[in-house]
Amino acid sequence: MTGETKTAAPTYGDPHSELPLAENAAAAVKPPPADDDDGNMSIIAHLTELRSRLIKCLLTVAVCSALCWAYAPDIMHYLTLPAGKLYYLQPAEAFFTYIKVAVAAGFLLALPVIFYHAWKFFLPAFTKTERMVMGIIVPASVLLFFVGLAFSFFLVLPAGLRFFLSFGDEDLAAMFSIGKYFDFVLTFILPFGFVFELPLIITILGKMGIVTSAMLKKHWRVVVFLSFVLGAIITPTPDIFTQSMIALPMILLYGLSYGIVKYIIGN
Repeated sequence: MTGETKTAAPTYGDPHSELPLAENAAAAVKPPPADDDDGNMSIIAHLTELRSRLIKCLLTVAVCSALCWAYAPDIMHYLTLPAGKLYYLQPAEAFFTYIKVAVAAGFLLALPVIFYHAWKFFLPAFTKTERMVMGIIVPASVLLFFVGLAFSFFLVLPAGLRFFLSFGDEDLAAMFSIGKYFDFVLTFILPFGFVFELPLIITILGKMGIVTSAMLKKHWRVVVFLSFVLGAIITPTPDIFTQSMIALPMILLYGLSYGIVKYIIGN
């Protein structure tokens, strides 16, 4: 019949047909490719990884602090050995001091996990050889941190307390508050732990190109001078022996950092 109309069959080979359009639409919504095979990551991926590792570190500190809360009185007993008997001047002072003791001890207990996540975050920036070296430096840095704390607590802190107690006399007796004493101990020994991390910090700065071996060699005299100045500030005793106990480790660690940057990093 002349009035009928014919329906054209779809031409699957035609590039303008519906099937290629569907394939193009599927390709348009295809997810972006993952990270490159060479380990390169985008800024968003780096920030996401950093956030994830920070959360894990904070959770670890929280769990370790909860465990240390049960041993807070015992920990405080060892901390008060250099000073003797302490007092608390406010009703809640001892309670809040025990909380700070538990958090500080929890942080120290979680320190290996924190250093592990820091190492894993910076790991892609190093070559295979440098990763092997950092695999030795990072555990050593944890050990050095605790060595610095022990060095300060057993050697430097008693000398500092003896100096401050020397100002007492018949009319002026020392009476330490538990809260103030813990704050003093914490601010006194923690810097030593971070000072002993000097090789790791300079190694990372050397890898980033911020610090070079020539720069470290050029300013070694300034470092020696500042080490003794810092020793005099932290432990204001009149004898050079106590100041040297602080300055000499910093100078030796600075020399170790110079060797790492020059002969391992090659910068």
